[in-house]
Amino acid sequence: MEQSYLADTQIVIWSVINPSMIIPAVQTILQENVILVSEVSLLEIAIKQKIGRLPGLALSTDALADQLQSDGFHLLPIDRKHITAYDRIPLYGQHRDPFDRLLLATALVEGTPLISADEHFPLYSPFVRIIQA
Repeated sequence: MEQSYLADTQIVIWSVINPSMIIPAVQTILQENVILVSEVSLLEIAIKQKIGRLPGLALSTDALADQLQSDGFHLLPIDRKHITAYDRIPLYGQHRDPFDRLLLATALVEGTPLISADEHFPLYSPFVRIIQA
């Protein structure tokens, strides 16, 4: 039975430019389940591209969204309930990234595990199920 998962921005980037960076167990999850990509990841990628932090990803935001959909990912619009839940995610001194926190809030609201390679995400496992990539 398919389950839904939310992919964090790094997983989205790797899936497009270097899928071999994703461990085999997570590749299986990506292939066999419904994988959601929050539009917040598209915003984060667009910002990183603009400031030159993603030289390996030359796709425009529209082309990236199209590529993700053709690869079987499901785009998830940013919803007010995701923003409202932001407050329910603890703020840890060593992890203050607002994009990550909104992704965590989205996973919390949607009731989906969050796939991430971020070393800080296990801090949130009492609130959101984290699949470490």
